[in-house]
Amino acid sequence: MSKELTKDTLGRSLQDLRISVTDRCNFRCTYCMPKEVFGRGYRFLPHEELLTFEELTRLVKIFVTIGTRKLRITGGEPIMRREVEKLIAMLVEIPGIEDLALSTNGSFPIQRVQTLRQAGLKRMTVSLDSLDDKVFNIMNDVDFSVSRVLEWIETSLEAGFEPIKINMVVMRGVNEDSILPMARHFDRPNTILRFIEYMDVGRSNDWRLDEVVSAAEIAERIHAEMPLVPLQPNYHSEVAKRWRYKESGNEIGLITSVTQPFCGDCTRARLSANGSLYNCLFSAQGHDLKSLLRSEAGDEEVAQAIKEIWKARTDRYSEIRSSQTKDLPKVEMSFIGG
Repeated sequence: MSKELTKDTLGRSLQDLRISVTDRCNFRCTYCMPKEVFGRGYRFLPHEELLTFEELTRLVKIFVTIGTRKLRITGGEPIMRREVEKLIAMLVEIPGIEDLALSTNGSFPIQRVQTLRQAGLKRMTVSLDSLDDKVFNIMNDVDFSVSRVLEWIETSLEAGFEPIKINMVVMRGVNEDSILPMARHFDRPNTILRFIEYMDVGRSNDWRLDEVVSAAEIAERIHAEMPLVPLQPNYHSEVAKRWRYKESGNEIGLITSVTQPFCGDCTRARLSANGSLYNCLFSAQGHDLKSLLRSEAGDEEVAQAIKEIWKARTDRYSEIRSSQTKDLPKVEMSFIGG
């Protein structure tokens, strides 16, 4: 198959693929998998419904032929997928993939850092919403300590994961007082702290606009104590707005999905753990690729199906967010990754 760029109705190409390898997570973060919904009786996907590592590798090879260059392994919590290192080792060998990263909550035995590195992983993003145990526990809702996540980050830096990105979702009335302590702590080389506006992803988190702390307010708070200087994007479709501390030169980022949408530059698609392709984080419906993979369809046929899905894409939810989108059905973030 020849490599070519496939563009959607707004001229956006499919360059980035986020691959959910499991819908399970050991945290119950209130903005993603609230315990009231994802409790003990919640039915997660059975193993036989998950795409195998071989199926995922085949799919990625097909995505490369239509322009995909960047992969991110997500969940749920991807390290909960048994032997995920095997998948990473398979994906890094695919010609044409220029970047492979993994998102995690950093809650696992630190020995896993080395096995991930040995598998070929070079980039990692770690979620951490506060340095205060009380606040962090309110948000993760499983009584998990900050110190263990910090140990994961330090071990990852020692293993050569540079830079480590740390994602902090900011919710008004919950953890906005953690903005400055986090900014101070991660004002250091080889880490990039990214503040994320609380988003209305899925249908379970009871999102309200008044709980959003805008990126402008976050930047203003930090700038008052630690002056910031804007940086140019690393590439055209970069999600985070980049800044550096004027004094140290270290970098931070602001992800502004609510107040300053970036739909126009979105080159990302999301593959759920059970093989459905979603064109947007806020999608209501996915497109089943698993059935096609498990039929007698050849790679060309699968590639053509993906092209047709992407070519028809009109998604720009964050740009049209309003009272009209409030009650739209949306897939849960834990199902397709962040």
